[in-house]
Amino acid sequence: MNIMLFHSTYGLRPAVHRAADRLRAAGHEVWTPDLFDGRTFDTVEEGMAFNEGLGKEELLKRAVLAAAPYSERGLVYAGFSLGAATAQTLALGDAKARGLLLLHGTSDIAATASVDGLPVQLHVAEPDAYETDDWLSAWYLQMRKAGADVEVYRYVGAGHLYTDSDLPDYDEEAAEATWRVALGFLETL
Repeated sequence: MNIMLFHSTYGLRPAVHRAADRLRAAGHEVWTPDLFDGRTFDTVEEGMAFNEGLGKEELLKRAVLAAAPYSERGLVYAGFSLGAATAQTLALGDAKARGLLLLHGTSDIAATASVDGLPVQLHVAEPDAYETDDWLSAWYLQMRKAGADVEVYRYVGAGHLYTDSDLPDYDEEAAEATWRVALGFLETL
């Protein structure tokens, strides 16, 4: 499978490279574009401030330009938190998308979004301050309305970016469960 993996608001850090290596070890081709031009951040606040200065349109433009050379192959879009939101936006706009793997994040869905059975898998903490229960319920219904085939996995007590072993949110048990399920999902595409 060809996977476009987007980083979180922390930037393209070692955890993203480790995730890409894990996916490659399972036989996938993976690209990890750096949407922040080499900048990484130690806190969510620093990353969000940089992202806000960059602007949503510029971030999406960079993501589209990174994916464009490979989109004809039929990409699986994937990402962490902010990167998941970016992946979702691209997948919903790419008729050749093969799947969408969301780790720790979602995004708004345009009322006109339409996909034909796009396989979508979401992994999030429970509770998650960035992905509240009400938000996730509405998101799920909108994704289904758009035509996506959605699976949601919640991890009780895990922190927001629980798959990143370099952050305080890290939860080894939840992270390993996520990767087991996600790798199985990718095998079905």
